[in-house]
Amino acid sequence: MTTTPRLATVTAANFDAAIGLKVRTDQEHLVTPVVKSLAEAYVYPDIAWPRLIFDGERLVGFLMAFLDIDFAGDGRGIDIRSGLWRLNIAAGEQGRGYGRFAVESVATEIRRRGGTRLTTTWHQGEDGPEGFYLRLGFRPTGELSGDEKVGELELGQADPSDAAVHCPSVQESSP
Repeated sequence: MTTTPRLATVTAANFDAAIGLKVRTDQEHLVTPVVKSLAEAYVYPDIAWPRLIFDGERLVGFLMAFLDIDFAGDGRGIDIRSGLWRLNIAAGEQGRGYGRFAVESVATEIRRRGGTRLTTTWHQGEDGPEGFYLRLGFRPTGELSGDEKVGELELGQADPSDAAVHCPSVQESSP
């Protein structure tokens, strides 16, 4: 990272840059394009939390959290979870800490809303991101969501110093 990364909402001014964000070619089968994520955020505005990741004025990534969903999807509302729904780091920007920043940012938002765990899913296989998530402290739950492995990160109480992942104050701004 060259400066302190920051989150920004998606606006008309940065929309074209957002949908132009591309991961490495060999990772395209592992992630959903940003344009589809933004369409889902439009359809599910009560649960989707899409944000762009900037380093200075450079767009380096996209994340989308899900907040307070019925994870089982059975309508009973017994298993309410929040977590990281999508993560796309630009091809030339990977390995610079932006993925960690994204997870920390989502953890901060979940904790701010009173949550104590962060759920995510990932494609299994040698080319998938499992190692990344395990290094951050995620533990597989033994569940699958579709064909993806489910992992959780315990966040502890609202005090960020109690969290499994140190979450700095996340700065959110407009580009």
